[in-house]
Amino acid sequence: MSNDGGAHSDHGGHDDQDDARLDAVLNEVGPRLRRIRRERGATLGALSEATGISVSTLSRLESGGRRPSLELLLPIARAHQVPLDELVGAPPVGDPRVRAKPIVRGGRTMYPLTARPGGLQAYKVIHKVFGEKPEPRTHEGYEWMYVLSGRLRLVLGDHDVVLTAGEAAEFDTRVPHWFGCADDKPVEFLSLFGPQGERMHVRARPKGA
Repeated sequence: MSNDGGAHSDHGGHDDQDDARLDAVLNEVGPRLRRIRRERGATLGALSEATGISVSTLSRLESGGRRPSLELLLPIARAHQVPLDELVGAPPVGDPRVRAKPIVRGGRTMYPLTARPGGLQAYKVIHKVFGEKPEPRTHEGYEWMYVLSGRLRLVLGDHDVVLTAGEAAEFDTRVPHWFGCADDKPVEFLSLFGPQGERMHVRARPKGA
């Protein structure tokens, strides 16, 4: 530690560069906080209740009017159930955990939980498209789903069921199926499927459907 201090004293401009980089990182925290909160469908009021931080403070954090601190970011990270470095955008140097970029398709955000190509694939999915009309599809493979929060509507063959937090379903994906939000709130779930899971085909619908 003492050697680092000496190095800084020999190069006065280095501290200025570090400060500039730190400011740049902190300036990105507000927009990132807003994005993560909106991805989860949470309001400032709901986040305030979960963290004990006032709505005005949360609002100023997101707008850049309040400088982020560890005291504020820790409860927010816990409420969103994300690592602290995801809030501040820290690079995953030397971290062996999977940090693949999320896949956004319409109102569905999929976070890959597996890094290897092929084989069993796992995703954490946040779905927030409301009032959709079920359009069952088929594909080769087998799927397992586990609801983390919210209510998931699953149409599977002749069945039309609603899964709530803590409930799971597994099925042969050659059976026509569809899933989405069961109400006007986002649903968050885990999805695992086999090697053929990405080879999706729209099932032909009868005329007039």
